This record gives sequence, structure tokens and C-alpha cells, in this order.
Amino acid sequence: MRICIAFPKGEIFAELQDTPTSRALMLALPFESSASTWGEEVYFSTPVSVELEPDAREVVDAGTVCFWVQGNSLALPFGPTPASRGDECRLVTRVNILGEVEGDPRQLAKIADGDAICLSAA
Repeated sequence: MRICIAFPKGEIFAELQDTPTSRALMLALPFESSASTWGEEVYFSTPVSVELEPDAREVVDAGTVCFWVQGNSLALPFGPTPASRGDECRLVTRVNILGEVEGDPRQLAKIADGDAICLSAA
């Protein structure tokens, strides 16, 4: 499963694993949202509501595609957040792991707070 995340200054693709959350997200595509930033993380609301999966984590690698269950949001960390210890990518709570951004996750730094986001199948 592959998705495209389009924003005013470009687009980025991600490969998703076959998980219950990934399948729910794919069924909701396409949709538009508005970006928020938190340190070096971009997140945005989705029309998806799911439960926390058993392998949910709080600390992930840069470029991991995450689903923040409490906020019904996709979270895309590309560096430290205000909750991080050192250079780690630490999210505000445990998140479901959906997959990985293709290429350099630092491309996500081009997304500004309030940017329009369009998520679609690729």
C-alpha cells in the first residue's frame, strides 16, 4: 500500500505495512486536511478512528508514518519534538506504526503549520 501526501511546496510518498490502521486509512482516501507542526513533526487530522495496536510505540525513527489514536491524526516525525530526549523522534503518546516515508524524511520540513494537505492512494 502506497500513499501520496501533497502539500503546497511538494509531495512525498510513503509505503504502508498491512495493518488494521493502514487498511482503515486506505479506505478513507482521498481526503484533505490542515497541517500542524510540533517541533520536527507534522501531523494532521484524518476521518479515521481506530484503537491502539499491540506494537504501538512512543519513540520511532525519523520518517515513520504514525497514527495518533487519541487525535485521529497521521503523525510524520522527521526529527526531535518538544518531548524528545536528545535527537530521538518522541511522539506525545504511543502511536500505531503504519509504514515509512520514501526518501529523505527531512522533506517534511517544507510543510508549514496551516498548510493544506491532500492524502491519496499512489
